[in-house]
Amino acid sequence: MINKLKKIFKVTSNWHLFIIFLVFGISGSLSVIVSEPIIKLFKINELIDNYILYLTIRILIIFPVYQIVLLFIGTLFGQYRYFLEFEKKMLRRFKKK
Repeated sequence: MINKLKKIFKVTSNWHLFIIFLVFGISGSLSVIVSEPIIKLFKINELIDNYILYLTIRILIIFPVYQIVLLFIGTLFGQYRYFLEFEKKMLRRFKKK
């Protein structure tokens, strides 16, 4: 299973795979944390009573925050180039649709 993951993420060592997963984990958690002050800044939680709409807007805010945080955390772990290519590949997929 590890070898399959290494092939999917295009890495050669278990250590590099661990770093990639660590960066994804930290970035995901941090983007959710960082989105909260943005929600409060724009007072979205006060303006919207519908919980489904609130969650939709929050996810739309988290998405670009995640992209920035992913590159930042990836840079801290010395993986800027890897995550920059990951971002480019993901954005290309969105453009096709």
